[in-house]
Amino acid sequence: MVSLISRARTIAFQGEPGAYANLAAREAVPHASAVPRPTFDAALEAVKQGEADLAIVPVENSVYGRIADTHLLVRHFGRLIKGQSSPGAGDLFIVGEHFHRVRHQLLGLKGAVLGGVKEVYSQRPALGQCRKLIKALGLVEREWSDTAGSAKHIAELKDPACAAIASRLAGELYGLDVLKPDVEDEPHNMTRFLVVGAEDDDAPNDGGAVITTFLFRVRNIPAALYKALGGFATNAVNMTKLESYQLGGSFNATEFYADIEGHPDQPQVRRALEELQYFTSKLTILGVYPAHPFRAEMP
Repeated sequence: MVSLISRARTIAFQGEPGAYANLAAREAVPHASAVPRPTFDAALEAVKQGEADLAIVPVENSVYGRIADTHLLVRHFGRLIKGQSSPGAGDLFIVGEHFHRVRHQLLGLKGAVLGGVKEVYSQRPALGQCRKLIKALGLVEREWSDTAGSAKHIAELKDPACAAIASRLAGELYGLDVLKPDVEDEPHNMTRFLVVGAEDDDAPNDGGAVITTFLFRVRNIPAALYKALGGFATNAVNMTKLESYQLGGSFNATEFYADIEGHPDQPQVRRALEELQYFTSKLTILGVYPAHPFRAEMP
């Protein structure tokens, strides 16, 4: 059966043309047309409404960490295994992942000089990935909705004292010069994106590297988290990500987001998930998808 990614003709992303999600979409699904949307919600809604076959959203960056608000969006994904479904749950599924090497450029008007720049515009994660440059130049930070949008704003502002941190493609699209190239703090600056679709399109259990992503809520008993995770240790299943989120304004109810290496149909993964279910009040599989090749290259 042909995968959803292979069949996709359109992929939605958050931001203006030239955003890093636009570049990631080109790399991850090169045969699909990239469709800009103003927010992450709007990009996902485009898939729900059938306006796009896929969406691509950033979840974490190697320098900045978690990308804000994305963890709230994934609660409306997935296949409920145990517990009570919530409105909107199951509308979307993770069908792939992509790692994009982020190379930030300091962009300014044609003819502007680096020494004359006083303010810098960009999205908060991008500003957070370029702290060394901002501190060295003593720039005033101006937060913008997305990186490419900040480049577009600089072109419209026409002030040589203002610059943007964005991609080289954004500079080309909006007629800006690169005042200083590759200004990210670290050479390993990498953002992980999730590719999302409206079909439950699990990767096959054929021996290939697979990531399984899920949400779970532990039962309110002593050592529940310790016991819930014990099955992954005893079955030698590697957990590569674990994050917690408070629910409904309560500091008692906690939901966890996790990535593991392996397919639910593999015996050791199946046993670990069965043990997890025993100690949870809710378990939702968000996606079972091929591991990106970059994982094999990680230090």
